[in-house]
Amino acid sequence: MTSVLEPELGRARRRKEDARLITGRTRWTDNMALPGMLHLAFLRSPVAHARITSIDTEQARRMPGVQAVLTGRDVADEQGSLPCAWPITEDMKSPAAPSLAVDEVRFAGEAVAVVAARSAAEARDALDVIDVDYEDLPVVLDMESALREDSPLVHRELGTNRNATWTFDSAQAGTGGDVEQALADAEVRVDRTFRQQRLIPAFMEPRSVLVDPTGEQITMWSATQVPHILRLMLATTLGVPEQKIRVIAPDVGGGFGGKLQVTPEEVLTFLLARRLGRPVKWTETRSETMVSAHHGRDQVQKLSMAARRDGTITGLKVELLADMGAYLRLVTPGVPILGAFMFNAIYKIPAYHFSCTNVFTDKTPTDAYRGAGRPEATFAIERMMDELAAEIGMDPMEVRRKNWIAHEEFPYDTVSGLTYDSGNYEAATDRAMELFGYDQLREEQAERRRRGDPVQLGIGISTFTEMCGLAPSRVLGSLSYGAGGWEHAAVRVLPTGKVEVVTGTSPHGQGHVTSWSQIVADRLGVPFEDVEIIHGDTQSSPRGLDTYGSRSLAVGGMAVVSAADRVVEKARRIAAHLLECSEDDLEFTGGRFGVRGTDRGTALGEIALAAFAAHDLPEGVEPNLDAEATFDPENFSFPHGTHLCATEVDTETGQVRIRRYVCVDDVGTVVNPLIVEGQVHGGLAQGIAQALFEEAVHDESGTLTTATLADYLVPSAADLPEFVTDRTETRATSNPLGVKGVGEAGTIASTPAVVNAVVDAIRHFGVDDVEMPCSPQRVWRAITGARESGVTAPESGGGLGSVRPSSPGTAAEGRSDDTPGGAR
Repeated sequence: MTSVLEPELGRARRRKEDARLITGRTRWTDNMALPGMLHLAFLRSPVAHARITSIDTEQARRMPGVQAVLTGRDVADEQGSLPCAWPITEDMKSPAAPSLAVDEVRFAGEAVAVVAARSAAEARDALDVIDVDYEDLPVVLDMESALREDSPLVHRELGTNRNATWTFDSAQAGTGGDVEQALADAEVRVDRTFRQQRLIPAFMEPRSVLVDPTGEQITMWSATQVPHILRLMLATTLGVPEQKIRVIAPDVGGGFGGKLQVTPEEVLTFLLARRLGRPVKWTETRSETMVSAHHGRDQVQKLSMAARRDGTITGLKVELLADMGAYLRLVTPGVPILGAFMFNAIYKIPAYHFSCTNVFTDKTPTDAYRGAGRPEATFAIERMMDELAAEIGMDPMEVRRKNWIAHEEFPYDTVSGLTYDSGNYEAATDRAMELFGYDQLREEQAERRRRGDPVQLGIGISTFTEMCGLAPSRVLGSLSYGAGGWEHAAVRVLPTGKVEVVTGTSPHGQGHVTSWSQIVADRLGVPFEDVEIIHGDTQSSPRGLDTYGSRSLAVGGMAVVSAADRVVEKARRIAAHLLECSEDDLEFTGGRFGVRGTDRGTALGEIALAAFAAHDLPEGVEPNLDAEATFDPENFSFPHGTHLCATEVDTETGQVRIRRYVCVDDVGTVVNPLIVEGQVHGGLAQGIAQALFEEAVHDESGTLTTATLADYLVPSAADLPEFVTDRTETRATSNPLGVKGVGEAGTIASTPAVVNAVVDAIRHFGVDDVEMPCSPQRVWRAITGARESGVTAPESGGGLGSVRPSSPGTAAEGRSDDTPGGAR
C-alpha cells in the first residue's frame, strides 16, 4: 500500500542545505587548494585619475616565493576589454575597460600590477616593493559638474563624460498623454530633487577565484552569481573556445548583485593560470571589496508631479543623472533604465516622461545592487506621494488610495508600457494598517506635537510593486539587452526511483535546493528527501542564465516544473504500455499511475527501472525517464505590498529609532514560507540600511573614505527593529504555479517607508527632506536649519505639514555634514 505524502507546496520546511553549511562542510572557493597552486595579489592605484609614467617591478620579482609580476603593458595584447552586455542606445559611449590599467588609472582601487607567488602572504609582501610613478590628472566626481563643457574628462578619447541619454515619453509611445501639458495645466505642482547615495553590496563572502589550466578544459571556480554568463564572456573577451572553459560556482556566500559580474580579477586569474601553466587563486581582502567590487545606486533624481487639488495625479516627469563610475561593467548602463518602468508604481498616472543621462566619473564602477533600478524608482515615487499629500493637506494613505489601480482593474496596462497581470493593493494595505495600528499612531503623533515632546513620532508609508523575473526575452531584446530571459532545467528519475534535478540558476543564499526539491516532490509524487539538486557548474548544467533580478523561482523554477511535467508525460506513455491500457485511462497521483476503475497500477520508480532495463518499451521511447525544458515567460511577475514604519526622532540629538515596522507582501503562491520570511527580513535589513546607515563617500581627491567596515556602517541585528510580516496572495498569471519574486521586495519597499517616517516626524518644523542616510547629524541639522530659517509648516490632515519649498540641491561628493540636509 502506497503511503500518502504531505503536499510540499506551501510547507515551511527548513532548508536541507543548511545542515552542511552551518557545520562547516562547505565548498567556498577560498577553501580549495590544488597541487602546485600559486596565489595572486593586486597592486591598486591610490589615486583616482592619473597617467602611469613608470612601474618598477624588478625588486618584486626577486622577492621570496614570487613566480611572476605583470603590469598592464605585459598583458595589453591579450586581456581584451571587460564586457558590457547592455548598449542602451545606438550612440552610447563605451570606453575600453582593461582588467589591468595600461597607461592611465581612472579610479582609486583600479589594479595596475599583479603578483603571483607560492603563498598569499608572499604575494602581498611583493606588492610593497613595486614602485609606481603617477602623473596626477584632474578628477571628475560630481555628475552635474561632469556634464559642463569645461569639465575635465574621465576618458579624453570620448570627448564627453556623457555615457548615454535614454528617454521614454508616454505621448510618443502611445501609452498616455503629454506630460508638459499636464504640468502646465496642473492645479498643484510638486517639484523635488532626491539623492540616491552610492552603496557597497558588502556581501559576506569576499570574491574569490581559482583557475586550473592543467586539464583538457580550463576550469574556473568563482564566487559568482553568473557562471554561465561568465563562461561565455571569458570566451568572447579572451578568444578562448567556449567548450574549453568550465566555470563552477560552488557555495557562494551572498551576492546581492555584487557578484553579477565579469570581474578584472577573474580575467587576470584566468590569464595568469594559462600563462604559468599552474593553478592560480586570488581571494580579495575586505578593503579590496570596498574599493574595487562594483558599487550600487548613485543617482540624482529630479521629479515634477502634476495633480488636481483633490489629490488625483495627472502627470509625472522624471529626470535622472546616474553615475556609471569610471567604466561600464556587465549591465551598468541598463540598471537605471529598469527603473523607468517603475516610477509610475501602482498608480494610474495618465501622462509620463522619463529621461536618464548616464555619466562617467572617476569612481569605482557601479552596477546592479539588490533591486537594480527598482528601489531607486520606488523611493522617488513614494517620497513624492508624501510630498503631494503635504502640499494639499491630505493624509498620505488617502492620496495613495485615490490613485492606485483597483483590484478589479487587473490586468492593467500602465503608462510606462507594462501590463500588470494581477494584484490587490487594497487587501495588502488593509491588513498592514490593521497590524500597524495606523489610526492610533496618528493620534499619538498629534498628541506629541501638541505637547511639544522632544521625541516626535513619524509614520512612513510605502505601497509598492516591482517587475521581476527578468524576462521575457523579446522584451529584453527590445531594450537592447545582450541576452535573453529564459531559463533551463532537466529532471531525471534514476533507476532506483531517486530524482536528480539540474537547474540553470545557482544560489548564493536563497534556498534553491530546498524550494526546487519541494516543487519536484509535489510534481512527481516522490519524497522530498529523494530529490537532489545539481547547479552552478557549466559542465553538469550546461544551459542557463543564472541568478539575479528575482528570476530564480519565477523563471528557473518554472523550467523545473515544465521538465518535471514532461517526465510525467513520458512515464505515462511507458506505464500505458506496461499496463496494456490507453494513456487516457491512467490517473497520476502520489507518484503512481493507476488504471481508472481498477486496482492496477505502477509507481514512478518502477517505470524508471523498466525504462533503464529497456526490455519492453513502447516503440520510439528512449531508455530513460529524463526530460529537459526551457521556460521563457510571457510577462514579468509583479509582487507588491504595503510597508508601514513608525519612527521616533529625538529632535534634540537627531537620533532615529524605528519603533514599529509592519509589512504585508503579496508574492503570489508561496513555495516555502520560511524561505519567504528569510528573504523579506534580509531585504528589509538592506533597505533600512540605505535609509539610516550606509553610504560610500569619496573625498575631494576621489579617495573612498568609507573603505573599511569600520567606516562603512553595515547594521547588525542589534541595529534593526523586530519586523511584523504577513502576506496576501494573488496568483501571477505568467507562470503555472502563480509565483512572483520575493528576493528584492523588502529592499525596494523599506527605504522610502523609513525616510517618509523620518520626514513625517519633523515636517512641522519646515523640513521636507533629509538626504540619505538619515544620520543623527543630518536629521539634527535639518531641524536646526529649518528653525533658524523661520520656516514652519502648518498642521494638516494626517499630521503632515504643508510647505512648498524649492527643489533641494545636490551636495557634491566629498561634502561634509556642515550643510543642513533637507532643511528649507
